Amino acid sequence: MHGIARASLALVALALGGQQAPFKNVQVGPLEGNGTGFEPSVAVSRKNPRNILTATMQTAVSTANRGESWRSVPMKSSLGEAGDPALLSDADGNFYFFHLSNGSQPNGWLDRIVCQKSKDGGLTWSDGASIGFNHPADQDKAWPAAHPTKPFLCVSWTQFDKYGSRAPTDHSNILFSASGDAGETWSPAVRINDLSGDCLDGDDTTEGAVPAIDAAGNVYVAWSLSGTLYFDRSADGGKTWLKKDVVVGPQVGGWDMTIPGIGRANGMPVLMVDNSKGPHAGTLYILWADQRAGENDTDVFLTRSTDRGDTWSKPLRVNKDGPGKHQFFPWLAVDDATGYLYAVYYDRRAYDDLRTDVVVAHSTDGGATFKETVVSEKPFTPGTGAFFGDYNNISAHRGTIVPIWTRMDGRRTTVWTTILSHEDLVSGAPARR
Repeated sequence: MHGIARASLALVALALGGQQAPFKNVQVGPLEGNGTGFEPSVAVSRKNPRNILTATMQTAVSTANRGESWRSVPMKSSLGEAGDPALLSDADGNFYFFHLSNGSQPNGWLDRIVCQKSKDGGLTWSDGASIGFNHPADQDKAWPAAHPTKPFLCVSWTQFDKYGSRAPTDHSNILFSASGDAGETWSPAVRINDLSGDCLDGDDTTEGAVPAIDAAGNVYVAWSLSGTLYFDRSADGGKTWLKKDVVVGPQVGGWDMTIPGIGRANGMPVLMVDNSKGPHAGTLYILWADQRAGENDTDVFLTRSTDRGDTWSKPLRVNKDGPGKHQFFPWLAVDDATGYLYAVYYDRRAYDDLRTDVVVAHSTDGGATFKETVVSEKPFTPGTGAFFGDYNNISAHRGTIVPIWTRMDGRRTTVWTTILSHEDLVSGAPARR
């Protein structure tokens, strides 16, 4: 199960004013690595880019006071808390904290998605709204999106009829829900995929659903199943969808891949849309990783669509290293003020062992070319046997770019971030060859 833990979640907010130098890494989350430092999420406020929130698997909530101090805030919901944190900011600067729930029903583990809202930059939070409750089915790996100007939100995720079941009658499907009142209430969940998957949480499971909303209100979702990337679209806020899912292309080797030193790794697709007023406005992007070059050579790829997802470009390999190295766990952000793309991923090109860097690649030409920059201060070396999580994250707005990632030093996991400007990446040291 993706990021499941019987623990609360944590949120940390930073301010750009606290950053003293480019590429200075800041540890967030559990300082002692108590086994919950993984699956981080980050959101830059779309109203005030100095307000930056991060979330991870832990038990406390903190926020910066104008970049000068930190304040802890408890993070609880009567609907329950579990894993897979995901943060989002809307155009008004409200923050939303999505997570799974352990539920209050008998055997109610993972019985819904919870959306908690903050109107004051992360200082206080609502108790939360329930999404997708369908006991006894299990809900997993939710991810949200917001309209660029309106109080319309959506979220997509995987529903397991019964997680881990081998029964041919149990399936996994991609579900979708929307809110037209800034997260206060949510529509009944609807299935959007044509082909169901199994419930074994592997390549033949429908997983990795990520939505996007464009300026015209079109809703898009992409996901992976059985070595293929799929896409669907709605022009009416998620009420109706395409008659047939669009096949974006192959994900060679599937989303569940083997990376040395990592107990489990995935290359699930990340879907984003350019909501800027720039030359590539309206372009859709999907970023993912796969092993088409072999199990010893994982790469990050990007494909683009300029016709709302009807057709997709030939995949572009984002990482520009030679063969035989791993780049993995990618995530994508598009700055809706500039249209620039920012991808974060792990990178082992500089080493012949398991040492791992963190790289941010950026593109100013609509994903035609990328420049790579190492943003981690030092590499880490993972140790087998500890859960590493299933994703990292990156957020960007008005030239503030914030990647967030998990380190694993031996079996100890911790979460780190760095607050960058676009100029930092333009002038920074390129990724080592």
